[in-house]
Amino acid sequence: MYVDMVTARHYEERLQEEYLEGKQPAFDISAGPIPGELHLAAGHEAAAAGVCQHLRDDDAVTATHRPHHVAIAKGVDLERMTAEIFGRETGLGKGKGGHMHLFDPDVNFACSGIIAEGCPPAAGAGLAAKKRNTDSVAVAYLGEGAIDQGAFLESLNFAAVHDLPVVFVIEDNDWAISMPKDRVTDVENGAQRAGGFDMPGVRVDHDDAVAIYDAAKEAIGRARDRNGPTLIEVQVHRRMGHFMGDPESYRPEEDQEAAAERDSIARLEADLQSHGVDEETIEELRDDAHERVEDAIDFAKDQPEPDPSAAHEDMFVNPPSGVTDTEPEYDLAGGDD
Repeated sequence: MYVDMVTARHYEERLQEEYLEGKQPAFDISAGPIPGELHLAAGHEAAAAGVCQHLRDDDAVTATHRPHHVAIAKGVDLERMTAEIFGRETGLGKGKGGHMHLFDPDVNFACSGIIAEGCPPAAGAGLAAKKRNTDSVAVAYLGEGAIDQGAFLESLNFAAVHDLPVVFVIEDNDWAISMPKDRVTDVENGAQRAGGFDMPGVRVDHDDAVAIYDAAKEAIGRARDRNGPTLIEVQVHRRMGHFMGDPESYRPEEDQEAAAERDSIARLEADLQSHGVDEETIEELRDDAHERVEDAIDFAKDQPEPDPSAAHEDMFVNPPSGVTDTEPEYDLAGGDD
């Protein structure tokens, strides 16, 4: 868990540096080696590491628009993920999806920029596992600002009605983009949503990786044993803005300072030391994690950009008129006319 968390933290700090290159002094979202938006999850690492330690490659995970820590903990290929974020041809989605739309079928991981979008696919993966009579499970991550979305509530209902092996994990970082939690939802504890669907609901009210590990162990064990879904809410802390370039003028300075002080990595490091892991070993683990991140970034920068002619490949829709030599023919009426 420590290695995953340190890797994720350094990865996002380095992405922040790369992303801001060329975008200053007047912020230009289209400039630099990583164009477009970038949402980082520094402060969320424990929620990923504590859960994903219990998962296998055949277990499905869906993450949010803030996905990197979960992807790393799930075992997504770091080099190809980084290439995707940099918009390179060898990326997970051939450089077309960007950081919010990562997909790695080798470890059954996906994410989306649409709020609560990962809940229905996770429920579907749970249904597939049940029909195939396997013991694989599905995990859906979402933020506390998403717990009023229909996709989330309908997925809870579907998973409960069909007794599916799904674990829903709410990452509560106190901020639904720019709105404090108490202004956008009616419950202080998001795990209470489970009560309306007759499933267990558990809240881990501090971002302690070991406490999250214990809660996830029970929930994922219950799912593997085909005893139905579970809802877990984990308190995390957002150490950066909602997106890179966010001035956070809506956020009190003391809240930002408190988030910086509540470091789940430092907490886990202290736990390791209390169990006899020496500083030299910890430093070696940290150095190895940092090196892996640097190697992935170097790899991504060396990869080619996609050819513009590939823009219409791997699409689920017909190309615009004039792109192909022949236009598709449709028989909408189903008859000779």
